[in-house]
Amino acid sequence: MAQYAVLSIVINCMDLLITLIISFVFLIFSTLKGYFIFYPLLASLLLWFVVLVRRGFLLKDLIKMAIAGAKKSFPVFIILLLIGAVTASWMSAGTVPSLVFYGIQIINPNYFILFAFLLTSLVSLLIGTSFGTVGTIGIALMIMASDSGVNSNLVAGAILSGAYFGDRCSPMSSSANLIASVTQTQLYTNIKNMLKTGFIPLILTSLIYLILSRLNPIQITNKILLSEIIKTFHPQPLFLLPAFAILILAFFKIEVKLSMIISIGIASIIAVFYQQYSVSELLEFIFRGFYLHEASPLQSILIGGGIISMGKVVLIVMISTALAGIFAETHILKFIEQFLKQAKSQQHLFLGTMLIGTLSAAYGCTQTIAILLTQQLVQKRYQTLQLNNNQLAVDLENTVVMISPLIPWNIAGLVPVTLLMSDFHCLPYAFYLYLIPLFNLLHKPKDVRLS
Repeated sequence: MAQYAVLSIVINCMDLLITLIISFVFLIFSTLKGYFIFYPLLASLLLWFVVLVRRGFLLKDLIKMAIAGAKKSFPVFIILLLIGAVTASWMSAGTVPSLVFYGIQIINPNYFILFAFLLTSLVSLLIGTSFGTVGTIGIALMIMASDSGVNSNLVAGAILSGAYFGDRCSPMSSSANLIASVTQTQLYTNIKNMLKTGFIPLILTSLIYLILSRLNPIQITNKILLSEIIKTFHPQPLFLLPAFAILILAFFKIEVKLSMIISIGIASIIAVFYQQYSVSELLEFIFRGFYLHEASPLQSILIGGGIISMGKVVLIVMISTALAGIFAETHILKFIEQFLKQAKSQQHLFLGTMLIGTLSAAYGCTQTIAILLTQQLVQKRYQTLQLNNNQLAVDLENTVVMISPLIPWNIAGLVPVTLLMSDFHCLPYAFYLYLIPLFNLLHKPKDVRLS
């Protein structure tokens, strides 16, 4: 009888499984071809509309569900746009170049891989974006190591680990702000919990990179980067003030949007009075992204940011939350939720969250979709077991946020790896990304029964 029941469930869910597979193919194809992920997401949304209408749902109700889902992400939209403005203003002020400049100065070639991890961790903590970290100091570090003969995958893995240290727990991280928004938790409370649960993996990762550094010392020969930064931006400690402002304001738990606005203001003053950009140029950078006017080796490295660039991220988040809203309200993925009902301890529940997060990261191809899908699928079980939203938030950070860049076709990993001129062979060396979920899985109570 049990076999017939399982067969009946499979037959009843066949159209849903086929739709999931087709959507997955859309997303994979778009990711591999480099197309804007919004289009396959929109196609997937329309496909789900068709399937669900055939299942008896009214189109107007589905649209309402999609809008209700998208509304949940509205609070994070302003933060996302501010992140783009912060990145562009920091580049204009010479803050990012100065971070690269001073970071490179303190590197000991005998500990290069360790420094690559620690420096990218610091920069990602300050700017909150893995892509921005990899696209600046990450590329600089790869260039420095390019003539050393050291396995480039080692360096790329260390950089990827460091880039996601801040992507996970920076107050400027879009994923951290999104999770705080959808779980209705306080950002700084989440960051405190993330630092606690990530401390031992951070130490272990550092020790591993220390050993690999001693086994693989390098000889830094590329000095062009430093000379170009000096010639173009004239770095000085003052230029680091916008970054330190974020840290100081975060320490005093100032609301993150206000902290970003203050940082943008400080960076704008430096950009105008020290970097000699006009107000109109500065505004153009903030809206359209930073770029260097003059020909320079830095042109391909120090570029990006801007409100418009984050507008694309806003569209992705909007369509992703619309999909998540439909999944939540129609309960079409309820058969996946049944899996979590087997959890007998917090460790089992965390393992279930990890597995669902991995599938969501593989299906969604973006960190945003993975976060939203996982949250929608596991939140009810957390509530049933009377685990608060703070626990849900940190578990999401320790699973799906860390796992997404380990999926070769998920843009959370594909974009940074591509920027680093590497490939998926560097992923085994990104130790921090899987030490976080593994440590927290082992650390969870396994003898405490959940009611």
